[in-house]
Amino acid sequence: MRPEPVCPRCGSALRPPDLWSSAWRCERHGEVAPLQAPVPPSADPFTVAGRRSAVPLWLPWPLPSGWLVSGARVAGDDRAPARAAAVALSGPGLLGGPADMIVVSEEPGVGLGAGYAGMDETDPGPELTALPCDTKVTAGGHPTPLWSVPGVDDRCAYIGEAAGCWLWIVVWPVAEWMVIHDDLRLTDARGVAGLDIPFGAATSRLLLP
Repeated sequence: MRPEPVCPRCGSALRPPDLWSSAWRCERHGEVAPLQAPVPPSADPFTVAGRRSAVPLWLPWPLPSGWLVSGARVAGDDRAPARAAAVALSGPGLLGGPADMIVVSEEPGVGLGAGYAGMDETDPGPELTALPCDTKVTAGGHPTPLWSVPGVDDRCAYIGEAAGCWLWIVVWPVAEWMVIHDDLRLTDARGVAGLDIPFGAATSRLLLP
Protein backbone atom coordinates (compact mmCIF):
# COMPACT_ATOMS: atom_id res chain seq x y z
CA MET A 1 0.00 0.00 0.00
CA ARG A 2 1.30 3.45 -0.90
CA PRO A 3 2.11 5.57 2.19
CA GLU A 4 -0.11 8.57 2.80
CA PRO A 5 1.51 11.98 2.18
CA VAL A 6 2.49 14.18 5.10
CA CYS A 7 2.97 17.88 5.83
CA PRO A 8 6.11 19.26 4.12
CA ARG A 9 6.79 21.52 7.08
CA CYS A 10 6.44 19.19 10.08
CA GLY A 11 5.89 15.65 8.78
CA SER A 12 2.46 15.33 10.41
CA ALA A 13 -0.43 13.36 8.94
CA LEU A 14 -2.77 15.30 6.65
CA ARG A 15 -6.49 15.44 6.20
CA PRO A 16 -7.11 14.47 2.57
CA PRO A 17 -9.41 16.31 0.16
CA ASP A 18 -13.14 15.75 0.69
CA LEU A 19 -16.49 16.91 -0.69
CA TRP A 20 -15.93 20.41 0.71
CA SER A 21 -12.32 21.06 -0.23
CA SER A 22 -9.77 19.83 -2.75
CA ALA A 23 -6.87 20.74 -0.44
CA TRP A 24 -4.70 18.61 1.82
CA ARG A 25 -4.69 20.11 5.32
CA CYS A 26 -2.31 19.93 8.27
CA GLU A 27 -3.81 20.65 11.69
CA ARG A 28 -0.89 22.93 12.48
CA HIS A 29 -0.12 24.57 9.10
CA GLY A 30 -3.44 24.55 7.23
CA GLU A 31 -3.48 23.93 3.47
CA VAL A 32 -0.19 22.45 2.26
CA ALA A 33 1.38 20.74 -0.74
CA PRO A 34 1.34 17.06 0.33
CA LEU A 35 4.81 15.59 0.76
CA GLN A 36 4.95 12.21 -0.93
CA ALA A 37 6.96 9.24 0.37
CA PRO A 38 10.69 9.14 -0.46
CA VAL A 39 11.51 7.37 -3.71
CA PRO A 40 14.12 4.59 -3.63
CA PRO A 41 17.65 5.62 -4.63
CA SER A 42 17.72 4.07 -8.09
CA ALA A 43 17.51 5.32 -11.66
CA ASP A 44 13.87 4.71 -12.59
CA PRO A 45 12.23 6.18 -9.44
CA PHE A 46 14.60 9.16 -9.60
CA THR A 47 13.60 9.81 -13.22
CA VAL A 48 9.90 9.56 -12.33
CA ALA A 49 10.37 12.08 -9.51
CA GLY A 50 11.90 14.49 -12.00
CA ARG A 51 9.04 14.06 -14.43
CA ARG A 52 6.55 14.83 -11.68
CA SER A 53 8.25 18.06 -10.66
CA ALA A 54 7.41 21.57 -11.81
CA VAL A 55 10.59 22.82 -10.10
CA PRO A 56 14.24 21.89 -10.74
CA LEU A 57 15.53 18.57 -9.43
CA TRP A 58 18.90 20.01 -8.44
CA LEU A 59 21.73 17.49 -8.46
CA PRO A 60 25.31 18.41 -7.53
CA TRP A 61 27.21 17.39 -10.65
CA PRO A 62 29.82 16.19 -10.67
CA LEU A 63 29.12 14.73 -7.25
CA PRO A 64 31.62 15.46 -4.48
CA SER A 65 34.24 12.71 -4.37
CA GLY A 66 32.86 9.52 -2.83
CA TRP A 67 29.28 10.82 -2.56
CA LEU A 68 26.17 8.93 -3.70
CA VAL A 69 22.55 9.90 -4.29
CA SER A 70 20.52 8.45 -1.41
CA GLY A 71 16.94 9.32 -2.36
CA ALA A 72 14.52 11.98 -3.52
CA ARG A 73 11.13 13.35 -2.49
CA VAL A 74 8.51 15.63 -4.03
CA ALA A 75 5.67 17.70 -2.57
CA GLY A 76 2.49 18.08 -4.54
CA ASP A 77 -0.87 16.55 -5.30
CA ASP A 78 -1.01 13.75 -7.88
CA ARG A 79 -3.38 15.91 -9.91
CA ALA A 80 -0.73 18.58 -10.63
CA PRO A 81 3.06 18.84 -10.99
CA ALA A 82 4.99 18.84 -7.73
CA ARG A 83 5.71 22.26 -6.21
CA ALA A 84 8.87 21.17 -4.37
CA ALA A 85 11.58 18.58 -4.91
CA ALA A 86 14.38 17.33 -2.67
CA VAL A 87 17.47 15.31 -3.58
CA ALA A 88 19.44 13.58 -0.82
CA LEU A 89 23.11 12.65 -0.97
CA SER A 90 25.45 10.89 1.42
CA GLY A 91 29.22 10.61 1.48
CA PRO A 92 32.47 11.16 3.34
CA GLY A 93 32.69 14.48 5.12
CA LEU A 94 35.73 16.69 4.78
CA LEU A 95 36.51 16.11 8.45
CA GLY A 96 36.61 12.34 8.05
CA GLY A 97 33.17 11.17 9.21
CA PRO A 98 29.94 10.47 7.29
CA ALA A 99 27.90 13.41 6.05
CA ASP A 100 24.53 14.01 4.41
CA MET A 101 23.15 16.73 2.17
CA ILE A 102 19.64 17.59 0.98
CA VAL A 103 19.12 20.02 -1.90
CA VAL A 104 15.61 21.47 -2.17
CA SER A 105 13.97 23.49 -4.92
CA GLU A 106 10.52 24.86 -4.12
CA GLU A 107 7.93 27.45 -4.92
CA PRO A 108 7.43 30.15 -2.26
CA GLY A 109 5.13 29.11 0.57
CA VAL A 110 5.70 25.35 0.42
CA GLY A 111 8.04 25.15 3.42
CA LEU A 112 9.87 21.91 2.60
CA GLY A 113 13.31 23.50 2.80
CA ALA A 114 12.42 25.11 6.11
CA GLY A 115 11.23 21.74 7.38
CA TYR A 116 14.60 20.13 6.63
CA ALA A 117 16.44 23.14 8.06
CA GLY A 118 14.45 22.93 11.30
CA MET A 119 13.02 26.45 10.91
CA ASP A 120 9.56 27.59 12.01
CA GLU A 121 9.20 30.11 9.18
CA THR A 122 8.05 28.89 5.75
CA ASP A 123 10.21 31.32 3.75
CA PRO A 124 13.03 33.66 4.79
CA GLY A 125 12.26 37.34 5.21
CA PRO A 126 13.29 39.92 2.57
CA GLU A 127 15.87 41.35 4.96
CA LEU A 128 18.03 38.27 4.38
CA THR A 129 19.21 39.32 0.92
CA ALA A 130 20.18 42.77 2.22
CA LEU A 131 23.10 41.06 3.97
CA PRO A 132 26.32 39.93 2.29
CA CYS A 133 26.01 36.34 1.06
CA ASP A 134 27.87 33.62 2.95
CA THR A 135 28.87 31.46 -0.03
CA LYS A 136 28.04 30.82 -3.68
CA VAL A 137 27.28 27.82 -5.88
CA THR A 138 26.55 27.51 -9.57
CA ALA A 139 22.97 26.45 -10.35
CA GLY A 140 21.98 25.75 -13.93
CA GLY A 141 25.11 27.52 -15.13
CA HIS A 142 24.43 30.71 -13.14
CA PRO A 143 26.38 31.99 -10.10
CA THR A 144 23.98 31.74 -7.17
CA PRO A 145 24.59 33.45 -3.81
CA LEU A 146 23.52 31.60 -0.66
CA TRP A 147 22.79 32.91 2.80
CA SER A 148 23.14 30.97 6.03
CA VAL A 149 19.87 30.61 7.95
CA PRO A 150 19.35 29.64 11.60
CA GLY A 151 18.02 26.17 12.24
CA VAL A 152 18.95 23.49 14.74
CA ASP A 153 22.37 22.69 16.15
CA ASP A 154 23.01 19.40 14.35
CA ARG A 155 22.91 20.82 10.79
CA CYS A 156 23.71 23.88 8.70
CA ALA A 157 21.32 25.38 6.17
CA TYR A 158 21.70 27.84 3.30
CA ILE A 159 19.12 29.44 1.05
CA GLY A 160 19.22 31.30 -2.25
CA GLU A 161 17.16 31.70 -5.41
CA ALA A 162 17.62 29.79 -8.64
CA ALA A 163 15.36 29.33 -11.69
CA GLY A 164 12.63 31.39 -10.03
CA CYS A 165 12.44 29.09 -6.98
CA TRP A 166 13.92 28.94 -3.52
CA LEU A 167 17.08 26.86 -3.37
CA TRP A 168 17.91 25.27 -0.02
CA ILE A 169 20.98 23.21 0.85
CA VAL A 170 21.00 21.48 4.24
CA VAL A 171 24.04 19.54 5.50
CA TRP A 172 24.57 17.19 8.45
CA PRO A 173 26.56 17.44 10.68
CA VAL A 174 26.93 21.17 11.12
CA ALA A 175 30.75 20.96 10.99
CA GLU A 176 30.56 19.78 7.36
CA TRP A 177 29.32 23.14 6.05
CA MET A 178 32.48 23.30 3.92
CA VAL A 179 30.98 20.87 1.40
CA ILE A 180 28.95 23.88 0.17
CA HIS A 181 31.51 26.03 -1.63
CA ASP A 182 32.07 28.15 -4.72
CA ASP A 183 32.96 25.16 -6.92
CA LEU A 184 29.75 23.21 -6.16
CA ARG A 185 27.73 22.98 -9.37
CA LEU A 186 24.05 22.07 -9.46
CA THR A 187 22.42 20.58 -12.57
CA ASP A 188 18.69 20.23 -13.12
CA ALA A 189 18.47 16.46 -13.54
CA ARG A 190 15.09 16.78 -15.31
CA GLY A 191 16.71 18.11 -18.46
CA VAL A 192 19.88 16.04 -18.67
CA ALA A 193 19.68 12.64 -20.34
CA GLY A 194 22.25 9.93 -19.88
CA LEU A 195 23.70 10.94 -16.51
CA ASP A 196 25.34 7.89 -14.95
CA ILE A 197 24.21 8.74 -11.42
CA PRO A 198 25.71 6.58 -8.65
CA PHE A 199 23.12 5.57 -6.05
CA GLY A 200 23.70 4.38 -2.50
CA ALA A 201 21.59 3.23 0.44
CA ALA A 202 18.42 5.14 1.28
CA THR A 203 18.88 7.89 3.86
CA SER A 204 16.62 8.61 6.81
CA ARG A 205 17.35 12.36 6.43
CA LEU A 206 14.44 12.65 3.98
CA LEU A 207 12.02 11.79 6.81
CA LEU A 208 10.84 14.91 8.60
CA PRO A 209 10.57 14.67 12.41
